[in-house]
Amino acid sequence: YVAAVYEHESILSPNPTALVDRQSALELMGRNLDIYEQQVVAAARQGAQIIVFPEDGIHGFNFTRSSIYPYLDFVLHSDFVKWNPCREPYLFSDTEVLQRLSCMALKNKIFLVANLGTKQPCEHTDPHCPSDGRYQFNTNVAFSDDGTLVATYRKHNLYFEYAFDTPPEPDYKMFDTPFAGKFGMFTCFDILFFEPAVNLIRQYNLKQIVYPTAWMNQLPLLAAVEFQQAFATAFNINILAANIHHPTLGMSGSGIYTPVKSFIYHNMESYGGKLIVAEIPVITTDFKTKLKSNERLRENLHQSCKTFTKAPVDDQVCFKEGQETPSRVSGKENEQLPPPLFYAEMMYDNFTFVPVWGEKGEVQVCANTLCCYLNYRRAVFTDELYALGVFDGLHTVHGTYYVQACALVKCGGLSFSTCGQEVTDASSLIGFQLWGNMSTPYIFPLLLTSGITLDFPDHMGWKNNDYFISKNRTSSGLLTAALYGRWYEKD
Repeated sequence: YVAAVYEHESILSPNPTALVDRQSALELMGRNLDIYEQQVVAAARQGAQIIVFPEDGIHGFNFTRSSIYPYLDFVLHSDFVKWNPCREPYLFSDTEVLQRLSCMALKNKIFLVANLGTKQPCEHTDPHCPSDGRYQFNTNVAFSDDGTLVATYRKHNLYFEYAFDTPPEPDYKMFDTPFAGKFGMFTCFDILFFEPAVNLIRQYNLKQIVYPTAWMNQLPLLAAVEFQQAFATAFNINILAANIHHPTLGMSGSGIYTPVKSFIYHNMESYGGKLIVAEIPVITTDFKTKLKSNERLRENLHQSCKTFTKAPVDDQVCFKEGQETPSRVSGKENEQLPPPLFYAEMMYDNFTFVPVWGEKGEVQVCANTLCCYLNYRRAVFTDELYALGVFDGLHTVHGTYYVQACALVKCGGLSFSTCGQEVTDASSLIGFQLWGNMSTPYIFPLLLTSGITLDFPDHMGWKNNDYFISKNRTSSGLLTAALYGRWYEKD
């Protein structure tokens, strides 16, 4: 099927905390909706059957609870009401934004997913009802190609969004399409948590996800395109991810992802929006079946290869016991010393690192229950410093969640203190196998290359009790190769 996502540079209120009337709010939102309309027309011309717009694209962000109120549409969060806002505009008041979106879908005969702020009155007898008598939600809406509202999803994991309420229960929301079956949806920060994102995919065996986001890139492990791809790969699904475009705020990175190919846009240099249109396959095999068949295939490949205790292998290499250890060449002679452990902050977490020196070798580093192992060979040797880092603990800055990570990263400079810094360019082409004795089945394989481009592992999966990824040689300079594990039960 043909899908489209639009990375939108939203027109923002110059003063989001100021109180304005509904008319002024509608004028600002109308300017963003004018751009949406042009993009829907352009996408439909290119044959797109569905288009996804980003989180906060219509009204912007940094509102207070009261200052966002004029920007909110009324939406009935119900699966029982069949409503076409374009054809039945007078059914509910304060639905101007919904009407415009519905008409875009209808006129262009395209499924359309957008994100907006919504309001819903509540009774004081409701124990969750806020004191001002209304709920305010960060909401995704999906319209079918005739303009009917087919699904609404209220964001569950809010990211410092004081204008919005968390819904009393997580929403599991899907809509059906004639071209690709069921699509599920969730928003931005939701992607890092079990509820509702992972549970939705698992319970309903979903193969397609629409994902509006307003994501601030955080290198080296959580750039938007890097994690979006890792999520698609980990669950063997397609993801249509639309991000907002505000490079000064670190926001860029959208794409259409399949488990084996990505169509991405990441641009921190220039301004303006970007429409991505791509034809992708409908996925039919489910996540568990794929894992089993992959494992069988790998077992057959590796039966002939008896390896040293821990190493999983790919087709090209068998690592023998006592293989040479990494060494650092000093001026006088080549002394074999074990590389030193050091600590550095990465992603606000205290990682334990070991330097990755020399042209090839084998290193390991452990923390808590997690040990990470790396075999590597640099195809092009440069003087760039790389390090293998491990973190097994509760991440507590900008959200609280338990992470198990094994990460090979390029350091910012040549001293250990620069490891974990945000780096965007690299020239070392590296072949590697990276593995760890992860305690969670939820592992996101990250592979990020120079210029914030993406690569795919040659092989990945479980071998005995270790999860591994391997790559014969990266397509361009390696920035990050990592196993990013989420241990949801320990959140």
